[in-house]
Amino acid sequence: MRNDVIKQILLAGFILLLVFIIGSQLYVFFPGMLGAVTLYIILRQYYFKLTVIRKWNKTGTALLFVFGAMILIALPVAGLIQILLPKLTSVLDNQKNLAATLNSLTLKLQNISPRFQINEQQIAGAIQKLTGMLPGLLNATANMLTNMVLAFFILYFMLVDGRKMEQVIQRYMPLQDANIDSVWLATRTMVISNAIGIPIVAASQGLAAMLGYYIFGISDYLLWGVLTGIVSVVPLVGCMIIWGPLCIYLYATGHSGAALGLALYSFIVTGSIDNVLRFTILKRVGDVHPIITALGIIVGIPLFGFMGFIFGPLLISYLLLMITIYRTEFSGNNT
Repeated sequence: MRNDVIKQILLAGFILLLVFIIGSQLYVFFPGMLGAVTLYIILRQYYFKLTVIRKWNKTGTALLFVFGAMILIALPVAGLIQILLPKLTSVLDNQKNLAATLNSLTLKLQNISPRFQINEQQIAGAIQKLTGMLPGLLNATANMLTNMVLAFFILYFMLVDGRKMEQVIQRYMPLQDANIDSVWLATRTMVISNAIGIPIVAASQGLAAMLGYYIFGISDYLLWGVLTGIVSVVPLVGCMIIWGPLCIYLYATGHSGAALGLALYSFIVTGSIDNVLRFTILKRVGDVHPIITALGIIVGIPLFGFMGFIFGPLLISYLLLMITIYRTEFSGNNT
């Protein structure tokens, strides 16, 4: 009996060691795997409806879904890369113009407020840090494209073998059937809420900001609108990361009326879109508390990269759900 326990411990330890070794090597591809899980959760209902109820061919239907996902995801991402990358690389490569612009802006801000003190060495250091980010930006872009291809590849096999995969997961989960259903419902709600809700909010705020930048005379309003949409997912500050400095720039360059107008427009129109969507469209998609989303994003980004916007809130939701499940599973045994 004692030997059996030792064998079990050794085998479990060996399994954990293998999982750690493999996971440490595949960690860079983790966002792609999570992306495949996200797409599977969104598409499974429609896939099973076609293959189980309407008896469509599994392989052909899976390929159709993967191709459709590629069009809906890859084309917008490729468009964003085509818009952002050339402009950012052009700005970062032309250090002299960037330094001259920042020096001019600094002098104007110092004339407005003498307490504002930034010297040329600090500006040069900031520019050097920005230009040093360019190789990392290119590597991140290549890594994102690789993970995207991996996500579509894994998605195909998840769709084709979806029933078997779900049965295996359900068999090995140490929970009652009712609690397994609760875990699945929480997972589906959180994933769909963030996977659909975040792009809707980002696109809406980006378009609204783009219109505001155009109205108040911001050059490259298309670029700044796209950047505003991207940073809108950052908790608490969000769009202000972009429109705040732009308002300061307008004010420092003598366009005080445009600066005030853009600040009011951004605060009232762009900033309120999140609340409007959250209590209308997003409430139907999945009613997730904003605190869970904000805390989840803070936790998820360092762990999962971009996919942390989806799986970070899911971790918080799992924590709350597991506490509830623990009470229902074991509280009866303790009384």
